[in-house]
Amino acid sequence: MAEEETLLEFPCQFAIKAFGHSGETFEIAVQEIVNCHVNDLADDAIKKNASKKGKYTSITVTITATSKKQIDAIYIDLTACEHVVMAL
Repeated sequence: MAEEETLLEFPCQFAIKAFGHSGETFEIAVQEIVNCHVNDLADDAIKKNASKKGKYTSITVTITATSKKQIDAIYIDLTACEHVVMAL
């Protein structure tokens, strides 16, 4: 499979998950990163879930992905963000 090939067919719904320390700073950072790469993010696209003790939060953002390049760019920015512990 060539570097730009993927099993996904675009456009498609794609869920991106980021984990970080709970707090407004983390949530804003994730939303700003995704907004840089996605036009017209739906109001119900973002779901948050706190860990059992509340120290960490996971944020799942479901987007309408238009290309592999777009998905890769989001992951690169998320993993480079100091507020994001992990992105899946």
